[in-house]
Amino acid sequence: QVQLVESGGGLVQAGGSLRLSCAASGRTFSNYAMGWFRQAPGKEREFVSAINWRGSTYYADSVKGRFTISRDNAKNTGYLQMNSLKPEDTALYYCAANRDVSNSGGDYAYWGQGTQVTVSS
Repeated sequence: QVQLVESGGGLVQAGGSLRLSCAASGRTFSNYAMGWFRQAPGKEREFVSAINWRGSTYYADSVKGRFTISRDNAKNTGYLQMNSLKPEDTALYYCAANRDVSNSGGDYAYWGQGTQVTVSS
């Protein structure tokens, strides 16, 4: 089992930045890929970014160049640095972990509870 806890969400103006954190406990975090997903009200959950155990990164086109995913295995923590935020980035952001990296939420075995990001115009 892997337990995940997100933090760092909040209210920010358009153009601002936030850094989300995902603290992991349980099994060896370094053995797992980590993904970030988001879900806005009335919309389906969508892939944002992922990083595999080697550090290879993947991004949705909508966030490429603005968001950066990273991980610190010594701290069992993953991060999502979000810059140049837009109102359309407003959503509940979830981190997830799985053995293999994927852009499909259905492939992830472990999920956090989510952290709210609200971007005002």
